Parts: sequence; structure tokens; C-alpha cells
Amino acid sequence: MKNKAKEFIKSYLPGFIFGVISAAVVVVYAETYFPSNQVTYDNTESGLTSSNVQGAIDELYNTCFPPKASDTIIENSNLEKDPYECRYFFTGANPNNYITFNGEDAGWRIISVECDGTIKIMRDASIGEIEWDTSNSNNWARPATLNTYLNETYYNGLNNTARSQIVASNFSIGEVTWANNNMSTQVSNENGTKWYGNVALPTLSEYIRTNSNKSSCGTLSLMNNNYNSCVSTGWIDTTSVSYWWTLPPYSGYSNRVFTVYSIGRVYYELVPFTFYAVRPALYLSSDVTLSGSGTESDPYRIE
Repeated sequence: MKNKAKEFIKSYLPGFIFGVISAAVVVVYAETYFPSNQVTYDNTESGLTSSNVQGAIDELYNTCFPPKASDTIIENSNLEKDPYECRYFFTGANPNNYITFNGEDAGWRIISVECDGTIKIMRDASIGEIEWDTSNSNNWARPATLNTYLNETYYNGLNNTARSQIVASNFSIGEVTWANNNMSTQVSNENGTKWYGNVALPTLSEYIRTNSNKSSCGTLSLMNNNYNSCVSTGWIDTTSVSYWWTLPPYSGYSNRVFTVYSIGRVYYELVPFTFYAVRPALYLSSDVTLSGSGTESDPYRIE
């Protein structure tokens, strides 16, 4: 058997190897690369305006994937990427985050740019002093008195254009623990309960996260310990009103929510019989386009 195998190898293997080598023809191609923006493109039948390949590609891309308003903001401003969520916050004493909404020239500020392209904004000035809830409950989704007011009376009072620019979204309404020193936990707790609607209030963590001084003002405990200095390193105005409401309820109490004092300090207050300033917050659709630079004299404008 072994001898027959040897004879087979001697007789047929050389021819098999030669056949394989003969069949494996090696072809070498020479390639030359040209930058796409230097290659002429005939646009006479396409309807495109570009006369080079790269321009045509860009035009087609922008037709299929038009730039979002959030792209304009990110390009023109220094946003701070949030370490806790997929969001970009405006931070510091006076960033370029003014925006005209509902015909109110530079009357709103951009809180954050979301990763889905929506933009969260809040009214710079209060719409008045209102009770958070008249039924002694801090459950926003119940709905609370202020929830009903904002999503019915206030929302219906916006002009038609403004209402068309709002996108209903999930707002974080989870409880917050008093004097906590862990922002990651606070954000997680706030996000633990959601309410879906058109208009709400800024959250407590958003107030804290818009402050640029993270080492001294980056948690609720730090904010309250250093409020004298923190009030000058965040852009959300506290001096124009004595107190204003935020969204999260105070953990452990069914009738208290967090508020911000004019000095910048955070506390918790009873929801009934207490009339505090209200600053509506809402999300703009990712489909809106913006112009402007975000300064108070040249705010972002929704086109």
C-alpha cells in the first residue's frame, strides 16, 4: 500500500503542482488617485449645482440628511459634553445660548443640545408666580396643578408657529435626595421616573450642571455650601426672582419640591400655598434650522 502511494505521488503530484501554478496567473493593476474635488462632474442633467464630484456628493448628502439646528449650535459655540448623559450643556456665566422663541426676542436660553438633535430651552424670565400644586402632591404626572396650567393654558397661548416647533418629550421627574454629593446618582434618580408632554420645568440637576465650576458647584451639596461663588459661574439667572420652581420632588416628602433662591442656594418648599416664579422648559424639534450666533444682541432665530 505504501509503495502504491509513493508511485502515485511521483507520477501525478508534479503535474498537479504545475497546473496550479499555471492557473494562478498574477495580474498587476496600476492605480492613480485624484482628489474628488478636482474631478470634473457634468451636472447638466442631474439638477445639481456642483461641477465636481465632491461637491455633487455633498449636495446629495445634504439633500438626504439635511443639517440639524443642533449642528449649527455645536459648530458655533463651546458646549460642554455631559459626563452623565448623551447631552451637551451650555455652561458658564454668560454663554452664547440666547434664542428667540414664540416671538420673544432673545427671551429664551438653550439649556442643552440632545444627542437626538432636539434642543432643550427655558424661558429666561418668569411667566409669573404660581403654586406648584394645590392638592398637596409633588407628583408632576398626577397631573400637578402647574403641569395642567403649562400644558393647557400656557401652551395654548403660544403662537401657532411656536407650537409647531415644539416636540413632545420625556421629562425627568424622579425624586432627589437632599444634600447629596453625587451628581451621577442624582441624575439617575431624576431619570428614574419620566413624564411625557410638551412643557415642564428645568430639573434641579440641569441648574447645577449649567455651572462651569464643577469642583465647587458640581453637586447639590457643593452648590449649597458655595452658593456665594457659584451664583457667578452659572448662567441661569437667580437674581431677578426671589424663588423659582424646579421639577424634581424631594425624596421622602410627598408635598415638597426643590426650588432655587435668589442667592443661588437650593432648598425644598411646600407645593400648596406657595407662589414661586415659573420658567417653562421645552424641547425644540430636531427639524428646525437656526441662524444667528446666540448672543443677546444676535440670538439664535428659528428659520
